[in-house]
Amino acid sequence: MSDKHKETKPFGLYDKLGYMFGDFGNDFTFILSSTFLLKFYTDIMGVSAGIVGTMMMVARFVDAFTDVTMGQIVDRSPSGPRGKFAPWLLKISGPVALASFLMYAVWFRNMSLGFKIFWMFFTYLLWGSVFYTAVNIPYGSMASAISGEPKDRASLSNWRSIGAALASLVIGAGLPQIVYYTDAAGNMQISGTRMAVAAAACSVGAVICYFLCYFMTTERIKVDTIKGRFSLTELLKSLVQNRALIGIVVSALLMLLAQLSLSNMGSYIYPNYFGNIQAMSLVAVLGTVITLALAPFIVPLATATGKKELSIIGAIISAGALIIAYIIHTKNVWVWVALYSVSYIGMAIFMLISWAMITDVIDDTQVRTGSRSDGTIYSVYSFARKLGQAGASGLTGLFLSMIGYSTETAFDTVVVNRIYDITCLVPAISFVLLAISMVFLYPLNKKRVEENVRILKQRAGDNGK
Repeated sequence: MSDKHKETKPFGLYDKLGYMFGDFGNDFTFILSSTFLLKFYTDIMGVSAGIVGTMMMVARFVDAFTDVTMGQIVDRSPSGPRGKFAPWLLKISGPVALASFLMYAVWFRNMSLGFKIFWMFFTYLLWGSVFYTAVNIPYGSMASAISGEPKDRASLSNWRSIGAALASLVIGAGLPQIVYYTDAAGNMQISGTRMAVAAAACSVGAVICYFLCYFMTTERIKVDTIKGRFSLTELLKSLVQNRALIGIVVSALLMLLAQLSLSNMGSYIYPNYFGNIQAMSLVAVLGTVITLALAPFIVPLATATGKKELSIIGAIISAGALIIAYIIHTKNVWVWVALYSVSYIGMAIFMLISWAMITDVIDDTQVRTGSRSDGTIYSVYSFARKLGQAGASGLTGLFLSMIGYSTETAFDTVVVNRIYDITCLVPAISFVLLAISMVFLYPLNKKRVEENVRILKQRAGDNGK
């Protein structure tokens, strides 16, 4: 079958599955990092949580440049036979997988602390600020080129979140059973050697998923190559004036702060506070089940109520469950799992629809300015998500240091009780702020999104005459 024929075939299940595999590939390294990297360096490499958290936050300042640079590179790259965005998946899949594996270099555990900190910074920047950026920005931008229909884009957002849920199932449910063991004192500990082997397996899985995404998706919308000289001043001016982008950026930052705070603290609350790794695996399974159960209803609900409106409901549900968990301060892991699951319902609602919201922002920008900059806008959105990731890791590391967490105090009563408090409060506050930001900052309600689609279709029809 020729590439030309592939470009004209109707949007369908093949595209949805292919796009799902793209985020599956992303999250083989992303979820691995957000779930285990902090724990690996504190408990295996002997680096303080404060230093690890600081490193993750410093990396985001680097991302301020690499994300926007990659967005410009993508926007200025020409479209080839396979499209404008998909070829980047093949180019970068190997490097991003290798960089991820090198972050878990257990063979350096007996090196000096200075060398371990250097290696941690070097490999984390190489993975996250360079190669992950280089593959994730074109992948995210590709959704707007696969189809121009809002319903199709909502479906792609849905399937992307399903891919993330499946990766979370593999990593969150499967790996704890492999990388943790019970020491002589009966405490749950993480194994450095097993962690390195698990990282290698995840890297292989990431490459396979990127290849599947490349071959299964079709870019139908021709995205013009941006020409002319790049002006940072003009870019910043246009971004500051883009209320929809500001709204989704703030919301994404808060969402990632909430989501990854829960994920990061999961490596501490289950083995240290509850002493139950099985529950850690169970919540990963439940998260996937919840996501898959909600997925068929998200597009109809978003079509009926609006994406903005639906996301506000999700944030309120998540905040409420975690506030209740904080108030009761349960010692029963299954009560915690039940409240976590309710919180995850709200979180999944937002995650399932969030990727379609950024395509709405791209459309809104085109309506207002007459030009389309998919890669640049997505790069700003990606940077915001990384800020949320850094904020979660940075705050987690900071709070763990403040409560005196170390390998010696990891199971002290006072320390583990404070671990519980952090796990509840940081994401709960983030969800409250997320709901507020969607109400007051993000302007793209159902009515405006539908009007933007009508305007763009009318312009396309006029240009075709």
